[in-house]
Amino acid sequence: MAWGKKTHPDPVVEDSVPTGMRIAGAWSWRILVVLGVVAAFIYLVTLFSEVLIPFLIGIVVASLLVPLSNWMQRHHVPKWVAVIVSLVGGLAAVGALIWLVVDQIAAAYPSLRDRALSQYDNIQDLLGSSALGISERDINNYLDQATEWLQSNSGSILSGVASAGSSLTHILTGLFVVIFTVIFLLIDGKNVWRWVVRIFPKKARSAIDGAGVAGWTTLTSFVRVQIFVAFVDAVGIGVGAAILQLPLVVPIAVFVFLGAFIPVVGAIVTGILAVIVALLFNGWIAALWMLVIILAVQQIEGHILQPLVMGSAVKVHPLAVVLGVTAASGLAGIAGAFFAVPLIATVNSMVTTIASGKWRALDSDHVLEAKQRDHAASVEEKRRRKWRKQHRDDVPAPGSDEQPTAAKGTAG
Repeated sequence: MAWGKKTHPDPVVEDSVPTGMRIAGAWSWRILVVLGVVAAFIYLVTLFSEVLIPFLIGIVVASLLVPLSNWMQRHHVPKWVAVIVSLVGGLAAVGALIWLVVDQIAAAYPSLRDRALSQYDNIQDLLGSSALGISERDINNYLDQATEWLQSNSGSILSGVASAGSSLTHILTGLFVVIFTVIFLLIDGKNVWRWVVRIFPKKARSAIDGAGVAGWTTLTSFVRVQIFVAFVDAVGIGVGAAILQLPLVVPIAVFVFLGAFIPVVGAIVTGILAVIVALLFNGWIAALWMLVIILAVQQIEGHILQPLVMGSAVKVHPLAVVLGVTAASGLAGIAGAFFAVPLIATVNSMVTTIASGKWRALDSDHVLEAKQRDHAASVEEKRRRKWRKQHRDDVPAPGSDEQPTAAKGTAG
Protein backbone atom coordinates (compact mmCIF):
# COMPACT_ATOMS: atom_id res chain seq x y z
CA MET A 1 0.00 0.00 0.00
CA ALA A 2 1.50 3.35 -1.07
CA TRP A 3 1.71 6.12 1.48
CA GLY A 4 -0.79 8.95 0.94
CA LYS A 5 -2.99 6.85 -1.31
CA LYS A 6 -6.62 6.90 -0.30
CA THR A 7 -7.91 3.43 0.44
CA HIS A 8 -11.40 2.10 0.90
CA PRO A 9 -12.59 -0.74 3.14
CA ASP A 10 -12.74 -4.15 1.60
CA PRO A 11 -16.25 -4.62 0.13
CA VAL A 12 -16.34 -8.16 1.48
CA VAL A 13 -15.58 -6.96 5.02
CA GLU A 14 -18.00 -4.05 4.65
CA ASP A 15 -20.82 -6.30 3.48
CA SER A 16 -20.16 -8.78 6.29
CA VAL A 17 -20.98 -6.18 8.96
CA PRO A 18 -24.73 -6.11 9.65
CA THR A 19 -26.58 -2.91 8.90
CA GLY A 20 -27.70 -2.58 12.50
CA MET A 21 -24.10 -2.82 13.70
CA ARG A 22 -22.98 -0.10 11.27
CA ILE A 23 -25.78 2.19 12.44
CA ALA A 24 -24.97 1.47 16.09
CA GLY A 25 -21.29 2.21 15.45
CA ALA A 26 -22.11 5.50 13.74
CA TRP A 27 -24.30 6.52 16.65
CA SER A 28 -21.77 5.33 19.23
CA TRP A 29 -18.83 7.47 18.16
CA ARG A 30 -21.05 10.52 17.82
CA ILE A 31 -22.45 9.97 21.32
CA LEU A 32 -18.91 9.56 22.66
CA VAL A 33 -17.90 12.87 21.05
CA VAL A 34 -20.88 14.65 22.60
CA LEU A 35 -20.15 13.15 26.01
CA GLY A 36 -16.51 14.21 25.69
CA VAL A 37 -17.53 17.78 24.92
CA VAL A 38 -19.94 17.80 27.87
CA ALA A 39 -17.24 16.40 30.18
CA ALA A 40 -14.75 19.03 29.03
CA PHE A 41 -17.38 21.73 29.57
CA ILE A 42 -18.13 20.51 33.11
CA TYR A 43 -14.41 20.41 33.87
CA LEU A 44 -13.95 24.00 32.70
CA VAL A 45 -16.98 25.10 34.72
CA THR A 46 -15.59 23.53 37.91
CA LEU A 47 -12.12 24.95 37.16
CA PHE A 48 -13.40 28.52 36.86
CA SER A 49 -16.28 28.18 39.32
CA GLU A 50 -15.01 30.95 41.60
CA VAL A 51 -15.56 33.45 38.78
CA LEU A 52 -18.37 31.73 36.88
CA ILE A 53 -20.77 31.30 39.81
CA PRO A 54 -20.68 35.01 40.84
CA PHE A 55 -21.03 35.96 37.18
CA LEU A 56 -24.14 33.76 36.81
CA ILE A 57 -25.57 35.19 40.03
CA GLY A 58 -25.01 38.66 38.58
CA ILE A 59 -26.92 37.67 35.43
CA VAL A 60 -29.83 36.34 37.50
CA VAL A 61 -29.93 39.53 39.60
CA ALA A 62 -29.66 41.67 36.47
CA SER A 63 -32.59 39.79 34.89
CA LEU A 64 -34.67 41.15 37.76
CA LEU A 65 -33.29 44.71 37.80
CA VAL A 66 -32.88 45.38 34.05
CA PRO A 67 -36.65 45.31 33.34
CA LEU A 68 -37.16 47.75 36.23
CA SER A 69 -34.49 50.08 34.84
CA ASN A 70 -35.94 49.85 31.32
CA TRP A 71 -39.44 50.58 32.65
CA MET A 72 -38.22 53.75 34.36
CA GLN A 73 -36.37 54.83 31.21
CA ARG A 74 -39.52 54.32 29.12
CA HIS A 75 -41.26 56.69 31.53
CA HIS A 76 -38.70 59.43 30.79
CA VAL A 77 -36.46 58.80 33.80
CA PRO A 78 -32.80 59.54 32.97
CA LYS A 79 -30.76 56.41 32.43
CA TRP A 80 -28.25 57.11 35.20
CA VAL A 81 -31.09 57.71 37.68
CA ALA A 82 -32.84 54.47 36.64
CA VAL A 83 -29.62 52.48 37.02
CA ILE A 84 -28.85 53.93 40.47
CA VAL A 85 -32.41 53.45 41.73
CA SER A 86 -32.49 49.83 40.50
CA LEU A 87 -29.11 48.97 42.00
CA VAL A 88 -29.68 50.72 45.32
CA GLY A 89 -33.18 49.25 45.55
CA GLY A 90 -31.84 45.72 45.07
CA LEU A 91 -29.12 46.23 47.67
CA ALA A 92 -31.63 47.76 50.08
CA ALA A 93 -33.96 44.76 49.71
CA VAL A 94 -31.16 42.30 50.48
CA GLY A 95 -29.95 44.44 53.38
CA ALA A 96 -33.47 44.63 54.79
CA LEU A 97 -33.82 40.85 54.81
CA ILE A 98 -30.46 40.44 56.57
CA TRP A 99 -31.33 43.15 59.11
CA LEU A 100 -34.70 41.51 59.88
CA VAL A 101 -33.10 38.14 60.56
CA VAL A 102 -30.24 39.50 62.69
CA ASP A 103 -32.50 41.88 64.63
CA GLN A 104 -35.09 39.20 65.42
CA ILE A 105 -32.47 36.68 66.55
CA ALA A 106 -30.64 39.25 68.70
CA ALA A 107 -33.86 40.46 70.33
CA ALA A 108 -35.10 36.95 71.08
CA TYR A 109 -31.75 35.51 72.17
CA PRO A 110 -32.26 35.77 76.00
CA SER A 111 -35.66 34.08 75.92
CA LEU A 112 -34.44 31.53 73.39
CA ARG A 113 -31.54 30.62 75.67
CA ASP A 114 -33.81 30.13 78.68
CA ARG A 115 -36.32 28.06 76.71
CA ALA A 116 -33.54 25.95 75.18
CA LEU A 117 -32.17 25.16 78.65
CA SER A 118 -35.61 24.25 79.95
CA GLN A 119 -36.25 22.03 76.94
CA TYR A 120 -32.89 20.38 77.53
CA ASP A 121 -33.98 19.50 81.05
CA ASN A 122 -37.29 18.17 79.75
CA ILE A 123 -35.57 16.03 77.12
CA GLN A 124 -33.17 14.74 79.77
CA ASP A 125 -36.08 13.76 82.04
CA LEU A 126 -37.89 12.13 79.10
CA LEU A 127 -34.87 10.02 78.19
CA GLY A 128 -34.36 9.01 81.81
CA SER A 129 -37.95 7.85 82.21
CA SER A 130 -38.17 6.13 78.82
CA ALA A 131 -37.48 2.50 77.99
CA LEU A 132 -34.05 3.48 76.63
CA GLY A 133 -32.70 3.71 80.15
CA ILE A 134 -30.43 6.70 79.50
CA SER A 135 -29.59 8.31 82.83
CA GLU A 136 -28.19 11.74 83.62
CA ARG A 137 -24.80 10.13 84.25
CA ASP A 138 -24.80 8.64 80.73
CA ILE A 139 -25.62 12.02 79.22
CA ASN A 140 -22.77 13.64 81.16
CA ASN A 141 -20.41 10.92 79.92
CA TYR A 142 -21.45 11.64 76.34
CA LEU A 143 -20.80 15.34 76.88
CA ASP A 144 -17.37 14.60 78.36
CA GLN A 145 -16.50 12.43 75.38
CA ALA A 146 -17.56 15.23 73.03
CA THR A 147 -15.36 17.68 74.94
CA GLU A 148 -12.37 15.35 74.75
CA TRP A 149 -12.92 14.90 71.01
CA LEU A 150 -12.95 18.66 70.50
CA GLN A 151 -9.71 19.03 72.45
CA SER A 152 -7.96 16.23 70.57
CA ASN A 153 -9.06 17.59 67.20
CA SER A 154 -8.38 21.24 67.94
CA GLY A 155 -5.62 21.33 65.31
CA SER A 156 -7.92 20.28 62.49
CA ILE A 157 -10.59 22.66 63.75
CA LEU A 158 -8.14 25.57 63.68
CA SER A 159 -7.09 24.64 60.16
CA GLY A 160 -10.76 24.60 59.23
CA VAL A 161 -11.13 28.08 60.69
CA ALA A 162 -8.15 29.22 58.59
CA SER A 163 -9.71 27.75 55.48
CA ALA A 164 -12.95 29.50 56.42
CA GLY A 165 -11.03 32.78 56.44
CA SER A 166 -9.76 32.00 52.96
CA SER A 167 -13.33 31.18 51.94
CA LEU A 168 -14.43 34.53 53.32
CA THR A 169 -11.91 36.21 51.02
CA HIS A 170 -13.33 34.26 48.09
CA ILE A 171 -16.85 35.27 49.11
CA LEU A 172 -15.92 38.94 49.15
CA THR A 173 -14.23 38.58 45.76
CA GLY A 174 -17.33 36.88 44.38
CA LEU A 175 -19.51 39.63 45.82
CA PHE A 176 -17.54 42.25 43.90
CA VAL A 177 -17.90 40.19 40.72
CA VAL A 178 -21.67 40.03 41.25
CA ILE A 179 -21.98 43.78 41.84
CA PHE A 180 -19.84 44.76 38.85
CA THR A 181 -21.66 42.30 36.58
CA VAL A 182 -25.00 43.80 37.57
CA ILE A 183 -23.69 47.36 37.13
CA PHE A 184 -22.31 46.75 33.63
CA LEU A 185 -25.42 44.87 32.50
CA LEU A 186 -27.60 47.71 33.75
CA ILE A 187 -25.47 50.38 32.08
CA ASP A 188 -24.32 48.71 28.88
CA GLY A 189 -26.10 45.38 28.60
CA LYS A 190 -27.00 45.84 24.91
CA ASN A 191 -23.39 46.48 23.91
CA VAL A 192 -22.28 43.44 25.92
CA TRP A 193 -24.76 41.28 24.04
CA ARG A 194 -23.72 42.92 20.73
CA TRP A 195 -20.15 41.83 21.42
CA VAL A 196 -21.25 38.28 22.19
CA VAL A 197 -23.30 38.04 18.99
CA ARG A 198 -20.44 39.32 16.82
CA ILE A 199 -18.21 36.48 18.02
CA PHE A 200 -20.24 34.12 15.82
CA PRO A 201 -20.14 33.99 12.00
CA LYS A 202 -22.36 36.50 10.19
CA LYS A 203 -24.75 33.86 8.91
CA ALA A 204 -25.38 32.61 12.45
CA ARG A 205 -25.78 36.01 14.15
CA SER A 206 -29.51 36.35 13.53
CA ALA A 207 -30.26 32.90 14.95
CA ILE A 208 -27.97 33.42 17.94
CA ASP A 209 -29.49 36.81 18.63
CA GLY A 210 -33.06 35.51 18.40
CA ALA A 211 -32.22 32.60 20.69
CA GLY A 212 -30.60 35.02 23.15
CA VAL A 213 -33.70 37.22 23.18
CA ALA A 214 -35.91 34.18 23.85
CA GLY A 215 -33.56 32.91 26.57
CA TRP A 216 -33.41 36.29 28.28
CA THR A 217 -37.22 36.58 28.19
CA THR A 218 -37.54 33.13 29.76
CA LEU A 219 -34.97 33.94 32.45
CA THR A 220 -36.66 37.22 33.44
CA SER A 221 -40.05 35.50 33.56
CA PHE A 222 -38.63 32.68 35.68
CA VAL A 223 -37.05 35.06 38.21
CA ARG A 224 -40.24 37.08 38.64
CA VAL A 225 -42.43 33.99 38.96
CA GLN A 226 -39.97 32.33 41.36
CA ILE A 227 -40.02 35.41 43.59
CA PHE A 228 -43.81 35.21 43.69
CA VAL A 229 -43.76 31.47 44.51
CA ALA A 230 -41.11 32.01 47.20
CA PHE A 231 -43.21 34.82 48.69
CA VAL A 232 -46.27 32.56 48.86
CA ASP A 233 -44.23 29.81 50.57
CA ALA A 234 -42.73 32.25 53.07
CA VAL A 235 -46.08 33.85 53.92
CA GLY A 236 -47.85 30.49 54.28
CA ILE A 237 -45.25 28.92 56.55
CA GLY A 238 -44.63 32.20 58.41
CA VAL A 239 -48.34 32.67 59.16
CA GLY A 240 -48.55 29.05 60.33
CA ALA A 241 -45.58 29.57 62.65
CA ALA A 242 -47.19 32.74 64.02
CA ILE A 243 -50.48 30.93 64.68
CA LEU A 244 -48.58 28.25 66.61
CA GLN A 245 -46.81 31.06 68.51
CA LEU A 246 -43.33 29.90 67.57
CA PRO A 247 -40.29 32.09 68.17
CA LEU A 248 -38.24 33.45 65.27
CA VAL A 249 -41.22 33.71 62.91
CA VAL A 250 -39.59 36.34 60.68
CA PRO A 251 -36.23 34.49 60.34
CA ILE A 252 -38.11 31.28 59.52
CA ALA A 253 -40.11 33.07 56.80
CA VAL A 254 -36.94 34.64 55.37
CA PHE A 255 -35.14 31.28 55.27
CA VAL A 256 -38.16 29.72 53.54
CA PHE A 257 -38.21 32.58 51.01
CA LEU A 258 -34.53 32.10 50.18
CA GLY A 259 -34.78 28.32 50.15
CA ALA A 260 -37.69 28.40 47.70
CA PHE A 261 -35.25 29.52 44.97
CA ILE A 262 -33.98 25.93 45.00
CA PRO A 263 -37.02 24.20 43.48
CA VAL A 264 -38.67 21.09 44.89
CA VAL A 265 -36.34 20.63 47.87
CA GLY A 266 -35.49 24.15 49.04
CA ALA A 267 -38.76 24.99 50.78
CA ILE A 268 -38.96 21.50 52.33
CA VAL A 269 -35.46 21.68 53.81
CA THR A 270 -36.04 25.16 55.24
CA GLY A 271 -39.48 24.11 56.45
CA ILE A 272 -37.88 21.34 58.48
CA LEU A 273 -36.14 24.13 60.38
CA ALA A 274 -39.55 25.39 61.46
CA VAL A 275 -40.50 21.87 62.59
CA ILE A 276 -37.33 21.60 64.70
CA VAL A 277 -37.99 24.99 66.29
CA ALA A 278 -41.56 23.94 67.09
CA LEU A 279 -40.36 20.65 68.57
CA LEU A 280 -37.75 22.30 70.78
CA PHE A 281 -39.86 25.15 72.11
CA ASN A 282 -43.53 24.15 71.83
CA GLY A 283 -43.50 20.35 72.00
CA TRP A 284 -44.26 17.54 69.60
CA ILE A 285 -47.89 18.54 69.01
CA ALA A 286 -46.87 21.96 67.70
CA ALA A 287 -44.17 20.30 65.60
CA LEU A 288 -46.78 17.96 64.09
CA TRP A 289 -49.05 20.89 63.21
CA MET A 290 -46.09 22.74 61.72
CA LEU A 291 -45.36 19.73 59.52
CA VAL A 292 -49.00 19.67 58.36
CA ILE A 293 -48.81 23.37 57.47
CA ILE A 294 -45.59 22.85 55.48
CA LEU A 295 -47.10 19.94 53.54
CA ALA A 296 -50.24 21.99 52.82
CA VAL A 297 -48.17 24.89 51.47
CA GLN A 298 -46.17 22.48 49.28
CA GLN A 299 -49.39 20.98 47.93
CA ILE A 300 -50.66 24.44 47.01
CA GLU A 301 -47.37 25.21 45.28
CA GLY A 302 -47.19 21.88 43.45
CA HIS A 303 -50.82 21.68 42.27
CA ILE A 304 -51.75 25.35 41.77
CA LEU A 305 -48.72 27.63 41.50
CA GLN A 306 -46.42 25.33 39.53
CA PRO A 307 -48.90 24.38 36.75
CA LEU A 308 -50.59 27.77 36.43
CA VAL A 309 -47.79 30.22 37.10
CA MET A 310 -44.43 28.48 36.82
CA GLY A 311 -45.47 26.23 33.93
CA SER A 312 -46.15 29.15 31.60
CA ALA A 313 -42.80 30.74 32.41
CA VAL A 314 -40.48 27.71 32.40
CA LYS A 315 -42.23 25.18 30.11
CA VAL A 316 -40.12 22.30 31.41
CA HIS A 317 -41.57 18.99 32.62
CA PRO A 318 -41.40 18.51 36.42
CA LEU A 319 -39.45 15.26 35.94
CA ALA A 320 -36.74 17.20 34.08
CA VAL A 321 -36.70 19.72 36.93
CA VAL A 322 -36.21 17.02 39.58
CA LEU A 323 -33.51 15.21 37.61
CA GLY A 324 -31.77 18.47 36.74
CA VAL A 325 -31.72 19.69 40.33
CA THR A 326 -30.46 16.31 41.58
CA ALA A 327 -27.69 16.06 38.99
CA ALA A 328 -26.61 19.69 39.32
CA SER A 329 -26.53 19.53 43.11
CA GLY A 330 -24.36 16.41 42.91
CA LEU A 331 -21.93 18.18 40.56
CA ALA A 332 -21.85 21.66 42.07
CA GLY A 333 -23.64 21.50 45.44
CA ILE A 334 -25.94 24.34 46.43
CA ALA A 335 -24.86 26.49 43.47
CA GLY A 336 -25.77 23.71 41.06
CA ALA A 337 -29.19 23.25 42.64
CA PHE A 338 -29.78 27.01 42.46
CA PHE A 339 -28.87 27.37 38.77
CA ALA A 340 -30.31 24.06 37.54
CA VAL A 341 -33.86 25.13 36.71
CA PRO A 342 -33.14 28.61 35.22
CA LEU A 343 -30.32 27.09 33.15
CA ILE A 344 -32.52 24.24 31.91
CA ALA A 345 -35.38 26.62 31.13
CA THR A 346 -33.15 29.14 29.33
CA VAL A 347 -31.31 26.52 27.24
CA ASN A 348 -34.61 24.81 26.39
CA SER A 349 -36.06 28.12 25.21
CA MET A 350 -33.00 28.95 23.11
CA VAL A 351 -32.82 25.52 21.45
CA THR A 352 -36.56 25.50 20.77
CA THR A 353 -36.38 28.97 19.25
CA ILE A 354 -33.60 27.98 16.85
CA ALA A 355 -35.16 24.61 15.94
CA SER A 356 -38.60 26.07 15.27
CA GLY A 357 -37.34 29.07 13.29
CA LYS A 358 -38.96 31.57 15.66
CA TRP A 359 -35.62 33.44 15.82
CA ARG A 360 -36.53 35.14 12.52
CA ALA A 361 -39.11 37.25 14.37
CA LEU A 362 -36.80 38.04 17.32
CA ASP A 363 -34.00 39.99 15.63
CA SER A 364 -32.79 42.77 17.88
CA ASP A 365 -31.83 46.24 16.72
CA HIS A 366 -28.08 45.78 16.64
CA VAL A 367 -28.30 42.73 14.35
CA LEU A 368 -30.60 44.62 12.00
CA GLU A 369 -28.10 47.47 11.96
CA ALA A 370 -25.31 45.03 11.10
CA LYS A 371 -27.40 43.66 8.23
CA GLN A 372 -28.04 47.17 6.94
CA ARG A 373 -24.36 48.06 7.09
CA ASP A 374 -23.41 44.82 5.33
CA HIS A 375 -26.07 45.43 2.66
CA ALA A 376 -24.92 49.02 2.12
CA ALA A 377 -21.30 47.88 1.77
CA SER A 378 -22.25 45.27 -0.84
CA VAL A 379 -24.27 47.83 -2.84
CA GLU A 380 -21.34 50.25 -2.79
CA GLU A 381 -18.95 47.53 -4.00
CA LYS A 382 -21.29 46.60 -6.88
CA ARG A 383 -21.54 50.26 -7.90
CA ARG A 384 -17.73 50.57 -8.03
CA ARG A 385 -17.34 47.42 -10.12
CA LYS A 386 -19.97 48.62 -12.58
CA TRP A 387 -18.24 52.00 -12.89
CA ARG A 388 -14.87 50.32 -13.59
CA LYS A 389 -16.36 48.11 -16.30
CA GLN A 390 -17.83 51.16 -18.03
CA HIS A 391 -14.65 53.31 -17.93
CA ARG A 392 -11.88 50.67 -18.15
CA ASP A 393 -9.10 53.03 -17.03
CA ASP A 394 -6.95 53.63 -14.01
CA VAL A 395 -9.04 56.41 -12.53
CA PRO A 396 -10.41 55.31 -9.13
CA ALA A 397 -14.13 54.95 -8.74
CA PRO A 398 -15.92 57.86 -7.04
CA GLY A 399 -16.06 57.49 -3.29
CA SER A 400 -13.21 54.95 -3.11
CA ASP A 401 -10.03 55.35 -1.09
CA GLU A 402 -7.79 54.34 -3.99
CA GLN A 403 -5.32 56.97 -5.24
CA PRO A 404 -3.48 56.96 -8.55
CA THR A 405 0.21 56.01 -8.32
CA ALA A 406 3.04 58.17 -9.53
CA ALA A 407 3.79 55.79 -12.43
CA LYS A 408 0.22 55.85 -13.73
CA GLY A 409 -0.27 59.56 -13.23
CA THR A 410 -3.52 61.36 -12.88
CA ALA A 411 -6.30 61.66 -15.38
CA GLY A 412 -6.20 64.65 -17.71
